Amino acid sequence: MITHTKTPGGFHSIEVQNKSAVAKVALQGGHLFHYQQQNKKPLLWLSQKSHFESGKAIRGGIPLCWPWFGEHHTDPALPQHGFARTSLFELLETREPDEYNTELILQLQSSEQTLRLWPYQFELLLHITIGQTLTVSLTTINCDSEAFIITSALHSYFTVSDIRDVTVQGLDKTEYWDKVTDETKIQKGDICIGEEVDRVYQKTTSPLLLEDSNRTIQICSEGSSSTVVWNPWVDKSKEMADMQDDAYKTMLCIETANALQDSRMLVPGEEHPLETSITESI
Repeated sequence: MITHTKTPGGFHSIEVQNKSAVAKVALQGGHLFHYQQQNKKPLLWLSQKSHFESGKAIRGGIPLCWPWFGEHHTDPALPQHGFARTSLFELLETREPDEYNTELILQLQSSEQTLRLWPYQFELLLHITIGQTLTVSLTTINCDSEAFIITSALHSYFTVSDIRDVTVQGLDKTEYWDKVTDETKIQKGDICIGEEVDRVYQKTTSPLLLEDSNRTIQICSEGSSSTVVWNPWVDKSKEMADMQDDAYKTMLCIETANALQDSRMLVPGEEHPLETSITESI
């Protein structure tokens, strides 16, 4: 079942319910902000203080960082993580191939507004499949007469029972840039979180496992060889207006990305898909 909803502030979203799961997607940002398998706890984390207002990004779920990840490399006055996450997508198509799976296809195209921020013609297609596996695929199409370079991320926020009790497996011996210390390091063993973590792992392979005390989440990626792992920890959580002070305890971001050396150049007519597939098991 697919339902269209609207908040008192005019925020449009799509609610999906099938025999596998329940999900919610905002048209602003093409932002999947809720996914929960039937009879299980929510898989995606959403801040209790998150904005659901026009022009403001939602804190949680899977924001789309595009066409640049993080701060713009030449103009820090431009929006952090690009403009896709606050742009209004159009719902092109819905499909229900069976009672266990629902597919949504959304689109963002270049406009006068986007061209002021990024001077290229493009088409961005977002394909979301809600079933026992959650799949989010973001395809960039170069509709311009010139080549362009993108960095991007499917900025997935996962709900965890307690950040101190989780590990991330699959990145042992992988090189990463540590944004907190501005150093390049090599991962040793599984990732455990006991402080602020903001890392971009390079030349990563899939799958990764997020091991929690009560479940395992498998994350598979395509079109990506970089992975971002982020938790703001104590001080940064307090600095963020759309997060509660202790929010860091129950969330961890593991992001399928095209970041740093994994940027992608697209020539006219070329397209690039970036995809994450997320499966939960007990």
